[in-house]
This record gives sequence, C-alpha cells and structure tokens, in this order.
Amino acid sequence: MPAQTLACASHSELLIKKSRFLGCVQPVPDRKEAQQVVASLRAQHPGAAHVCWALLAGGQSAAVDDGEPSGTAGRPMLDVLRHQQLEGVLATVVRYYGGVRLGAGGLVRAYTDSVAQALLGAEKTPIVQYQILRCSFPYALEGLVRRAVEHAGASLLHVQHGAAVELTLRITADRIAELQHALGGSGRVVWQPQEDEDTPD
Repeated sequence: MPAQTLACASHSELLIKKSRFLGCVQPVPDRKEAQQVVASLRAQHPGAAHVCWALLAGGQSAAVDDGEPSGTAGRPMLDVLRHQQLEGVLATVVRYYGGVRLGAGGLVRAYTDSVAQALLGAEKTPIVQYQILRCSFPYALEGLVRRAVEHAGASLLHVQHGAAVELTLRITADRIAELQHALGGSGRVVWQPQEDEDTPD
C-alpha cells in the first residue's frame, strides 16, 4: 500500500479520569515545522500539564513525551501513525491533568486512543512521487515537446533558449515513460533525470 498523508488537520477530545486529552493529527513535512506547531500549542494552552507529540516524516521522525514517563506518550503516538502507513504527519496531544494518576498502561492507552480517534475523522490522501526532469532539443521540436509535456500532465518549471532549447519540468513518476516514449521517435531529445520529490496529491 502506498504511503499516505492527511489532507488537513483532524481533532479529538477524550476525558479519562478527569484528565482532558486534546488530540490533533495534521500534515507536516519536517521537524522544524512540527516544533513550530508544538510551540504554538504551548502558547495556546499555558495551563496544560503536557504537550506530547510524534512526527512521522522519514529521517526527521520524532517522539516526545514532554515530561510523561518515558515511552508512555510519544512512542505510542508514533506507532499509531506507523500502523496507518502515514508519512509527513504530526500527532499532538495536549493533556490537562485531572488529579488522578493513570499509570504507565493507562497513559499509553490514553495517548494511543487520542491519536486513533483524531485519525478516524481524518481525510487521507496518497503521496505522489514527482520527478524533476531536464531535456534539451533543437528549436524545430519546441512545439512538439511542449504539447507532449502538457499531454503528460507535467509542469514546466524553466525554459532556456541557448544553442538548443532546455526544459526543466516536474512530472509524476508514473508518467515519465509515457512522455519519453511520445518523444522517443525524434531521437533528438536528450534527457537528464534529476531528483525525486514526494508531494501529497
């Protein structure tokens, strides 16, 4: 199953033994943005006991217990995101302490349930892999190449007119072969593949 992200933020609220757990899942691409979201939550909830969070974003993933016993908040939250095969998603749970201790098992369940409940209302969207391609060709082929690029649903990023025409374009990985096949007959279009790019559809 391909990785998915979320279309927008989704929230939950649980009341467990007088503690309030305010859960949220939302699309976030990296740790820097995740930390900005968490800082904003701390400012919005100055009376909260904990603002725990988990980010699933490749090498920038993180799980933060924020003062809860180690392994009872961030890690269980991250596990829920992993189980749902999500990517580029931040889960946050703001806890207002109600005066009754939940114990390690109770905390794990509370944080897990907060994220799972928020995900129930979340709209998931597949992550589409794009590739940036460059090609060069004689001026006489420019009209043909531009039509083929448009037909393949690619976006033109840059056009340079020098000794030849050079195009830089962004295209979904599954349509590269179609585009290259459409232009293969001329034998005069030279391709230089570049970096991949993951983007929500």
